[in-house]
Amino acid sequence: MTLAARALAQLAGWPDLTEAEPSCGIGRAVGSVHGEIAHFHSERDVDLHLTARAIRRLAGDLRRFDAVRVVPGSSWVTIRLDASADVDLLLSLTSVALQALQADRAADDGAGLPGPDAPAAVSGCNDRRGVGFLRT
Repeated sequence: MTLAARALAQLAGWPDLTEAEPSCGIGRAVGSVHGEIAHFHSERDVDLHLTARAIRRLAGDLRRFDAVRVVPGSSWVTIRLDASADVDLLLSLTSVALQALQADRAADDGAGLPGPDAPAAVSGCNDRRGVGFLRT
């Protein structure tokens, strides 16, 4: 079993997540009632909807991980699964992503902004823009 398959199986077992087809059409995805959370594009690359707010808040910490690629202007990060520790990182960041997406939805609903059904809120990813990086 690949690291990505193992991570997908674990996430699909979380009570708030379900496995689905990704909106980008590449690979598999998991999502919650608040939107898509992760797209598994290959046996090694996973796009995670961390939200722009969470990426800004965690920018310094995310830079410390060789497995994480932040794509400028995106609310998704790409995680390269090369080791079991990278799966652990993905699982931890997925928990952060779930909380961040829920908080963003609550803030949007309270401010009269687009709610959880808005197209930009439930679709998109790095569309493979984060793949191809090498660990140093």
